Amino acid sequence: MLVSSIEKIGALTLFVVREMGKMLIFLTYALVNIVIRPGKPIHIYKQIHFIGAKSLFVIVLTAAFTGMVLGLQGYYTLAKFGSEGMLGSAVALSLIRELGPVLSALMVVGRAGSAITAEIGIKKITEQIDALKTMALEPFKYLVSPKILAALIALPLLCAIFDVVGIYGGYVVGVKLLGVNPGAYFSEMERSVEWKDVWSGIVKSFSFGGIIAWVCCYKGYHASHGAEGVSRATTEAVVMSSVLVLIWDYFLTSVML
Repeated sequence: MLVSSIEKIGALTLFVVREMGKMLIFLTYALVNIVIRPGKPIHIYKQIHFIGAKSLFVIVLTAAFTGMVLGLQGYYTLAKFGSEGMLGSAVALSLIRELGPVLSALMVVGRAGSAITAEIGIKKITEQIDALKTMALEPFKYLVSPKILAALIALPLLCAIFDVVGIYGGYVVGVKLLGVNPGAYFSEMERSVEWKDVWSGIVKSFSFGGIIAWVCCYKGYHASHGAEGVSRATTEAVVMSSVLVLIWDYFLTSVML
């Protein structure tokens, strides 16, 4: 039994290491294609529209209610210490440093990431990717590189919109409903938020965009045959992307504090 357990652990370890190596090679090849042959600009624009513009509604809706919840909870927490005027700082810093990049990335994973995996996976099982290779066309140029480049561009922009909408959501609850002084709300925010906080959010959202596109494209590109294989790849892509976003957020936070 002991030998069998060790063999299973060893097999699992080899599988994980092999999978990580394949994913790293996939990412390296995709980045090389972005530099050497990124494809026509129209392909990149279409992916920016798909990942960015079509995710705008869910981003705005999530940001508004996230800011409102932060305003409500922050007010009652700060009121215990007589510091209601610091509400603007609490809302802004929470959104800019953490919640904005993370929640916008998770929303994009659910809306666009799953669709990316399914799209590439269907093209894989219907042998459209093999057809491109047969015609001496590089699949990465049309299917992978534009999506990664578009995600790197779209995520920071979506995160910025998330932060602005969330801050005004906190303003509506804190100032309009709970009576916090509007001058104190914005003045304390201006005093507390520094450039390093904004830079931290930009770096996080940029890296999250790369992680989402990388994992979702990889899972779709290596989907097994059949509808079940595509559905399994889509589920794995969403779960892995979400987990990696949270893990990477911790490491970036610990480094950039």
